[in-house]
Amino acid sequence: MTQAKAFPEEDTIQWLVELIHQSGLDLNLLKKTWESEGKSIFGYASPTTAIHGPRWDHALIQKIVTPGSRVLDCGCGSGDLLVELIRDHHVLGQGIEIDPVEVQIAVQHGVPVLQADLDVGLDGFGDDIFDFVILERTLQTVHRPLDVLKEMLRVGKVVIASFPNFAHWRNRLQLFLEGRMPQTPSIPYDWYETPNIHHMTIRDFKESLQIINAQIVEGYARSGGLVHPCRDSDDLTAEEALFVLCRSTEYIDGAGI
Repeated sequence: MTQAKAFPEEDTIQWLVELIHQSGLDLNLLKKTWESEGKSIFGYASPTTAIHGPRWDHALIQKIVTPGSRVLDCGCGSGDLLVELIRDHHVLGQGIEIDPVEVQIAVQHGVPVLQADLDVGLDGFGDDIFDFVILERTLQTVHRPLDVLKEMLRVGKVVIASFPNFAHWRNRLQLFLEGRMPQTPSIPYDWYETPNIHHMTIRDFKESLQIINAQIVEGYARSGGLVHPCRDSDDLTAEEALFVLCRSTEYIDGAGI
């Protein structure tokens, strides 16, 4: 049996420093960020901050979805996004949610919601019945994410999907240095209670699209509180990402912002 090569501790630290330099991150800025946040060396926020903070993806989706369109929100929760879209863009909205408590809240908000499991499929809907099908921060929680995306692409002309990027540098450092499952503002759960069962990176997501015959129309990333068009370096620097998709055989005119 081949024995694993042992690296001196100073070699490991030097490798880590070089990796950060190559990524373009400022070590002094990182140090100031860690010290000012005061949580731990990684400065992750509490679940309350993560849950109740500004929804950058809501604001972006508001710019992408066209007025009067037909919208399906998969995993809609209490229907907050659909409430905004119906109020501001006069869309014909429909939600799907598995949690009966969330369904009840959404209905009280005046949002039409079906209680259903996304992993079972969207057989109740015909092909191309929706203009936009949305999946916010839910893809990593389903058992068959690619099947869910395929169904969304079947029933909708445009798919909008957002998710936390597990390859963000905070996650990498926390796992590397502390030996614990990462906790960050976008992934605030302890390992034993997380709903996330398929952690993915931006690179993973992009590479998997060819399997389901999908292509990216637009891509956006949130990094350090700023949102910008997605770039290659975002696999390391972005906390979350949002992609607008269509079937590879189609061209979507006017999608994006």
